[in-house]
Amino acid sequence: MRLVTWNVNSVRLRLEQLARIDMALRPDVVCLQETKVADPQFPREALEALGYHDIAIFGQKSYNGVAIASRLPLEDVRSQNWCGRDDCRHLIARVGEVEVHCLYIPAGGDIPDPEVNGKFAHKLEFLDSLTAWFAAQDASDRPRVLVGDLNIAPLPTDVWSHRQMLKIVTHTPIEIEKMTALQESLGWVDAVRHFIPPAQRLSTWWSYRAADWAASDRGRRLDHIWVTPQLTPRLTGAAVFAESRGWQQPSDHAPVMIDLA
Repeated sequence: MRLVTWNVNSVRLRLEQLARIDMALRPDVVCLQETKVADPQFPREALEALGYHDIAIFGQKSYNGVAIASRLPLEDVRSQNWCGRDDCRHLIARVGEVEVHCLYIPAGGDIPDPEVNGKFAHKLEFLDSLTAWFAAQDASDRPRVLVGDLNIAPLPTDVWSHRQMLKIVTHTPIEIEKMTALQESLGWVDAVRHFIPPAQRLSTWWSYRAADWAASDRGRRLDHIWVTPQLTPRLTGAAVFAESRGWQQPSDHAPVMIDLA
């Protein structure tokens, strides 16, 4: 099974790019974040035309939203909200024996201080709630995959400058601490870093503010794929499809891919 996760940054604006990604990668399952569309307006027909006949959506107008599109049957589809908000950030579906969690974690605003920045406080609360929920699950009852825009770049090599980014939201010590706790909740394994050494710089997101994203290369690895330990022996590959960031009218995120035997 080939699984791709992509923060599409408005699915209706990226249908051409999605078709190109499908042609290049031929995934079995595509998980999308920031779809930015209410469920009745989701472009199902366009994805069905690409061969994704099972589609689960959990969206809202203009903001957030997640979706799972699959060539394989989706079962036990359900959604989860956090922190008392209906903001459509967590969608769950089973593909065969594997439970897939598609997540869009809050960005957290610009100021890394929960006392003065409510968005950052919400991000930390979201991470705590998610961690507690996963920790209460039975780790052995089924294999799981967690994918999505987690809006945290945990390693020094996941940002363009570790020193300069330590006080920037997405790479602050408190966020990394919360992400580490989430990773430990079910013993999640970083599937991408399973193949790409932690010493190697890696990005999945480049700001629109850069006139030339590739030349400045001030990226961050915000998009992740994790698997529970029982799936680790079945990992056969992983990659970041960075070239899509250079296409016309791109998302600021690149797709991330894994293969499971």
